[in-house]
Amino acid sequence: MELRDYLRILHKYWILITACTLCGVIVGAGVSIFTTPKFEASTQLYVSVRGEGQGIVDLAQGSTVARQSVATYAAIATTESVLEPVIDKLNLDLDSRTLALQVQASAPASQSLINLKVTGTDAEQTADIANAVGESLKDVVEKDLEASTVEGDPSLVSLNTVQPAFASNSPISPRIPLNIALGALLGLALGIGIAVLRFVLDTRIHSLHDVEQVTDAPMLGGITYDSDATKRPLIVHTDPRSPRAESFRTLRTNLQFLAVSDSDQKRAHTFVISSAGAGEGKSTTSANLALALSETGSRVLLIDADLRMPAIAKYMGIEGGVGLTDILIGKVEVADVLQRWGRDELYVLPSGKIPPNPSELLGSRAMDELLEVAGEYFDYVIIDSPPILLVTDAAVVGKRTNGVLLVAASASTRKQSLSGAVNSLQAAGGSLRGVVMTMLPTKGPDSYAYGAYGAYGAYTGDQLPDREQFTAVEPLNFRARRAER
Repeated sequence: MELRDYLRILHKYWILITACTLCGVIVGAGVSIFTTPKFEASTQLYVSVRGEGQGIVDLAQGSTVARQSVATYAAIATTESVLEPVIDKLNLDLDSRTLALQVQASAPASQSLINLKVTGTDAEQTADIANAVGESLKDVVEKDLEASTVEGDPSLVSLNTVQPAFASNSPISPRIPLNIALGALLGLALGIGIAVLRFVLDTRIHSLHDVEQVTDAPMLGGITYDSDATKRPLIVHTDPRSPRAESFRTLRTNLQFLAVSDSDQKRAHTFVISSAGAGEGKSTTSANLALALSETGSRVLLIDADLRMPAIAKYMGIEGGVGLTDILIGKVEVADVLQRWGRDELYVLPSGKIPPNPSELLGSRAMDELLEVAGEYFDYVIIDSPPILLVTDAAVVGKRTNGVLLVAASASTRKQSLSGAVNSLQAAGGSLRGVVMTMLPTKGPDSYAYGAYGAYGAYTGDQLPDREQFTAVEPLNFRARRAER
């Protein structure tokens, strides 16, 4: 992954990362609160050799032996012979093995010192245990291990306390600031790990960068998400100054530049609108794109070629019982079913009745003739077709047009689906002219650039003409208009 991918992860999943970090802080604080405080007490013993009646050489040798034996004496501090007297003296409710876990003895190299450290849950008791262990170790070494062979003589080795243990006022654990900091770091690491894992495992299309990983086709436009899209699908008409309506105008402009590059300028620019799967907004895109094109004064024909689940007639508010299928089977003429919509030169050809063989009808000679005739009269022909991965209708029609525009829904369409649609279209001989992303969020890392457009000249409902003026349907005298041209 690139640096921008990690920045996008932080931007997109910052709430998750923050929540995990806070949970880590809470866990660290909780552990600190519910952990029993532990105190530490330490004492220090000095090991020496008694020198009464000995020469300097004997004293030096004795000191060397004592230093060499200090490590042995330190190891003895946690044995049963030392700890049992401590338990009896302090009436501890512990056995020697349990107490040994609380006692730590060490002997610094080249020194005649023994450091004893004791940990416990009671500060006073811990100090008493440390002092008692030192005294008990002194007795064991002097009276048992290093006792004089001559009765009545003192031990050759002497252990003296140089630093007694005192009760501590502050516990050594838990360390609340440290635990909270560690909890925060672990929570942060966990949050980032989960975010990266979700990013890697998420195969949905979210942005232009995701589309570029699938196809080299240009990004023609991005349509912002609208929760009321089902209630007002013709946003270019109902709310022409909204950010979403402006998104369709941007798509129109890009499509016009794309059309200029086509070699055959004498025929209409005919484009098929399709998608990889259902519910990605292809029909809404087709209708609004046709409306946006007609606003420029161009003659536009919108054909509902989705003969399986037609939606254009419903969106446009026209009668769709008779339409494309009736023309293809020779039952009616184009002029009888073609309907003009609104004041501009926009004409709609509904799907008609759902046939049992949609693919065969769309691939018939009659469909070729219809597109040829439409190309002589209209400037743009927009064809709404079924999803490519579900049926072959879009690929069949796409070979007879200037190309196919694929609609991909943000956070819905998967990369595998889009890639499969592109491959299916190429295998059928169709031309992919571009990708249109729909349902783009207006906030966040995947937001579209027109998120702030709505603040510029908001369009009020009072400015809209009556709907009846825009839904007036009149048949087109197709033959007469062709004769005029």
